[in-house]
Amino acid sequence: MKINISDSKQQTARLFSEYLVNLISNNVFLHIALSGGSTPKEVFKELAAEFEDAVDWSKVQFYWGDERCVQPENSQSNYKMANELLFSKLEIPLYHIHRIKGENEPVEEATRYARLLGKQLPVFREKPQFDLVILGLGDDGHTASIFPDQIDLWNSSAYCEVAEHPETGQKRITLTGNIINNAKEVAFLVTGANKAQKVLEVVERRGNYTAYPASLVNPDSGRLNWFLDQEASKLLTQF
Repeated sequence: MKINISDSKQQTARLFSEYLVNLISNNVFLHIALSGGSTPKEVFKELAAEFEDAVDWSKVQFYWGDERCVQPENSQSNYKMANELLFSKLEIPLYHIHRIKGENEPVEEATRYARLLGKQLPVFREKPQFDLVILGLGDDGHTASIFPDQIDLWNSSAYCEVAEHPETGQKRITLTGNIINNAKEVAFLVTGANKAQKVLEVVERRGNYTAYPASLVNPDSGRLNWFLDQEASKLLTQF
């Protein structure tokens, strides 16, 4: 595990962007699963504004770690955010953007997307392998769209499952631990004081951490990076 701490949310976005651009520069081709949320939003802005010409973006194929079951033009769509802030600004072939179709029937879409991953991604240990999976951390300890009350979804033998937000009941499609932990690298992007307690518990294995899906992120490769701002990291004692 590597912990990267920056002074602000914007600096966290900058540091992660540099990490991502370096990863792309040093590889022939990459398969990357994106995350939604406010911190990736800042990353997308940073990449589009400062790194448009830094790498050959056509080397990358993009996917998602989770998606809300909404139309792609809906303001809650993770795809919509990435498309407006990043893809529309860069030279990326449309066929390199593999969105989860939130408008489809959820169970059918989870099956379709899992099948797509099986066809598109290279295979490692008999499972599809991402080069990088980007994750967020909810203030309830969830990651991707696996929530504490549905933590068993993490260990599903499927690559994708249908999850449900515990408060709104909104359905979501999510990757499972089966494929997340098979990735070459996993990176958490977490900012804000409201995340500090869960960062402490998950990173330092304290309190009720076993109840949090985020604590189950442990890639077989051993390459796990945390990108935090000062607010999110302020309770850590070991870093």
